[in-house]
Amino acid sequence: MSTVESQLVGAELSEQLIAIRRDLHRHPELSNEEFRTTEVIRSWLTEAGVRIADYSLRTGLIAEVGGLREGPIIALRADMDALPIQEDTGLAYASEVKGRMHACGHDFHTTVLLGAAALLKERESELKGTVRLIFQPAEEKATGARQVVESGALAGVQAIVGIHNKPDLPVGTIGIKGGPIMAAADGFVVEVDGLGSHAAVPEAGIDPIVTASHIVTALQAIVSRNVSALKSAVISVTKLHSGTAWNVIPEKAILDGTIRSFDPEVRSHVLKRFEQVVQGVAAAYGTTASLRWIEGPPPVVNDERLAREAEAAASALGLHAVTPVPSLAGEDFAIYQRHVPGLFVFLGTSGKQEWHHPAFDLDERAIDPSAAFLAAIAQRLLAERA
Repeated sequence: MSTVESQLVGAELSEQLIAIRRDLHRHPELSNEEFRTTEVIRSWLTEAGVRIADYSLRTGLIAEVGGLREGPIIALRADMDALPIQEDTGLAYASEVKGRMHACGHDFHTTVLLGAAALLKERESELKGTVRLIFQPAEEKATGARQVVESGALAGVQAIVGIHNKPDLPVGTIGIKGGPIMAAADGFVVEVDGLGSHAAVPEAGIDPIVTASHIVTALQAIVSRNVSALKSAVISVTKLHSGTAWNVIPEKAILDGTIRSFDPEVRSHVLKRFEQVVQGVAAAYGTTASLRWIEGPPPVVNDERLAREAEAAASALGLHAVTPVPSLAGEDFAIYQRHVPGLFVFLGTSGKQEWHHPAFDLDERAIDPSAAFLAAIAQRLLAERA
């Protein structure tokens, strides 16, 4: 980390933020269970003099800085939930909750937004409008953004900025890209119904395992033969369940998985072909199949103007802005973008493991430049729209 980056946040605030992040890391809470996390955030903001806004959320909260003069409202969003993963980092401040871990860095995101809140509070008299701080629950369940929207917290907001750590980007680097940056994330459950029999006389039954196996194989051809090589999609079967005994052909096989895509037309076409393949293969093997879709968030598509403004904000701070490779992971930040222009940026954290890994960790030196950037982009967006 350069000298410029290390001076973006004062030493006292920097120490406070590291302490907060480690406290949150020790006490991870799953989606819609972030009660302690919410109270930690509330307590810290109150002590910092940041006003808590009155929006009805079971977990998570909304706060505001500014508003001393009339002007636009800009929203900043961070998520706060953890994952059902057993931590394997060996950190002194590792999770104290068995089977729970901040394996996606949401403790970092929350800390960065708290840091930005503190910096904006210091500059409150300069703000040409209001910055609304959204501490969102349940991102991992892809339900939290809808809860925030339903609370009315997007009312009057002219633009929203979200953040996510990126382990493969170095500290002090901001990944900014207009257009698609995160994928639509849909799930599926396929149930294949056959006819059970003794394994020694398979001709007396209809084997759903054989059908399911051919469905898995046939699905792989959808992307390679129905999606342009200039575009992208992913189909992954991640679970396959069938049978209870070694000598019995079962009556049912169930397979689950996910489909990821960036382009709405590709998404629609892949879903259509998926159903055709499932039904066609099932019929060919004398079985029947039912398909249940689990609709996930749409793709995160960044506003081009906001991307340019973010690049300018990063440059003014002496940070390095790069164009990141889009991620096929899903993000419910896309729900906000259905209502207001939005920008989702990656914050470099020099991590050794990818998201959702039991040994996931990040370089805490990324907190300071990330908080400074988030405060700066909010201030810039207000000034541009005042």
